[in-house]
Amino acid sequence: MKRKAESAANGKGGRASNPKKPRTVITAEEAKGRFRKGLFDNKVHDSYTQQYAESAPYKHAVIHELVDDKLLRSVRNEIKNSVEFTPKETDIYKIHQSGDLANLDGLDDESLAKLPSLLSLRDAIYSESFRNYVSHITGCGPLSGRKTDMAINVYTPGCYLLCHDDVIGSRRVSYILYLTDPDIPWQAEWGGALRLFPVQELDGDNGEVAKTPLPDAAKVIPPAWNQLSFFAVQPGESFHDVEEVYHAKNKAQLEKQGGRVRMAISGWFHIPQEGEDGFIKGEEEKNAKNSSLMQLKGNPAQYDTPQLQPVKVDKPTSSESDFEEADLEFLLKYIAPTYLTPDTLEQISEHFEENSSIELAGILCKKFAKRLKDCVEAEDSKDQGDDSSVIEKTTPWRVARPPHKHRFVYQAPAGPNDLRRAQEESPITELLDILLPSRQFRHWLQIATGCTVQSHDIMARRFRRGKDYTLATGHEGQPRLELSLGITPSGGWGEDEADPEEEEDAKSKNGKGEAKEPQEPPAEEDDVGGHEVYMAAADDTNEDAAVYKSAADDDNILFFQTPAWNKLAIVLRDSGTLKFVKYVSRKAKGDRWDISGSYDVEDQESDAEGGDAAGSEDGESEEEFQGFSDSADSDSD
Repeated sequence: MKRKAESAANGKGGRASNPKKPRTVITAEEAKGRFRKGLFDNKVHDSYTQQYAESAPYKHAVIHELVDDKLLRSVRNEIKNSVEFTPKETDIYKIHQSGDLANLDGLDDESLAKLPSLLSLRDAIYSESFRNYVSHITGCGPLSGRKTDMAINVYTPGCYLLCHDDVIGSRRVSYILYLTDPDIPWQAEWGGALRLFPVQELDGDNGEVAKTPLPDAAKVIPPAWNQLSFFAVQPGESFHDVEEVYHAKNKAQLEKQGGRVRMAISGWFHIPQEGEDGFIKGEEEKNAKNSSLMQLKGNPAQYDTPQLQPVKVDKPTSSESDFEEADLEFLLKYIAPTYLTPDTLEQISEHFEENSSIELAGILCKKFAKRLKDCVEAEDSKDQGDDSSVIEKTTPWRVARPPHKHRFVYQAPAGPNDLRRAQEESPITELLDILLPSRQFRHWLQIATGCTVQSHDIMARRFRRGKDYTLATGHEGQPRLELSLGITPSGGWGEDEADPEEEEDAKSKNGKGEAKEPQEPPAEEDDVGGHEVYMAAADDTNEDAAVYKSAADDDNILFFQTPAWNKLAIVLRDSGTLKFVKYVSRKAKGDRWDISGSYDVEDQESDAEGGDAAGSEDGESEEEFQGFSDSADSDSD
């Protein structure tokens, strides 16, 4: 889904009705009169400069009561009465956003007459007086008054912005001016804070120092009426996020708290443009090059965790569809008998050959599933805390990092020379160490998919409420099989709740589950995240590749899997296909759990004759497998 350009503050897009008018240039006296009294006094200015210089984890400053209170209240009223917002979701954010306020000048006279205070505020923020004020505090050099880049962002309960560093183009300073309810002070426990992440410096390749953000924020700045937070944009340094705005306990509490609406004007100051004082020809291109070099310096990706660790396996000696008796006995300890019968496997294989994806509900046998569910429910009830170092010291789980790529906790299979202690063993480790890497399971997988497995890479993942996600990543190279065994014991994830044992009984009797209507992603009021999404990459690299839900009519979702209990999804993932796990809201009833695996397979020359791997179609709907999936949320929207 492509983001559509918006040219007006109402967020509707389309061209302004009048040609863009020249921007009003205001005097220094006019500009200073729009801010609070005393802000420009030397003593006050110097105090903010000192605050900035002494701040951590990287340089930033917070100014309270920035703007004249009367003016800002008028701005807020104009926004509430005259500005419309577009809901937007990508892998990295969920917000409601206005159009670019730089385009206010292009509005027709009638529309512009409704926003005089907003226009006055924008011109004051980008005035020479305030640009010099910010430049002096940050020491960042001259700032452009011609290139304005600001929008109104509204975060309602469930909205968030995940970790990133803001490094794009000519941006030099990032800022947020809060317009929360001036008469209902924002409470820290409502969320919505600006959080700054510390950077770890590590000795990288060739003696160079690599920088990578740590998974836990070091500075939390809650929103407040008329508060400005700002920092210089620095590649490999200025990592930050916006904490989720948390849901209230009930509707009455939400109304009493003013709806918990985190409204803010966010934007950037840019380097001077051609014709402005301080303009340096080629500076933007040089900054972009330096930014790329900085983010590659020392190869910081080598410190990402978890790293891909494919384990090569022997080529199967037989392509027979039947199992040896001993192999069948082994698989029956874990897999439901229904999925081991020749007729069932033939149906699965036919469906997978046609669609290159399938979901199998109730895949684990009752006895093992019961042990597993007891184990996961016990773990799900435990809060591991927020300190990643403590988690890694006191539990067998590790924390995925860096947070501008992903964050979740995981366990890997035991290595060939590793032995787990008795207290570390569990049904989860049985899946990791015994079933999924086994020759018998590879044989089953080959029959089910028609693919010959060459290697496997498996891990258990836990996505904690209010913390975890993965951002969109691509896959390059030959198609590979990817598995996700959903072992999420809680409900409320936006799909029909059903008793897996009842469904398995039905399938045992007739070999089929009931066909159901294809499922769409959950509605906004029910959406707590946690779903795994496969998407076709955008053709235009300048557009948001991972915009998957907005006001547009088209989409490019190829495969959509909601968290579930005892359900196996298998996807043949094509090169270039994007994949991410949506941030899990604190509103979820539990954490999202799965066993995730990728299996390299032999190149299939017959792909053109059969179904295409996920990613080779333009998001067209696929026919739902009629035999075993308890829902149809898997194939496409």
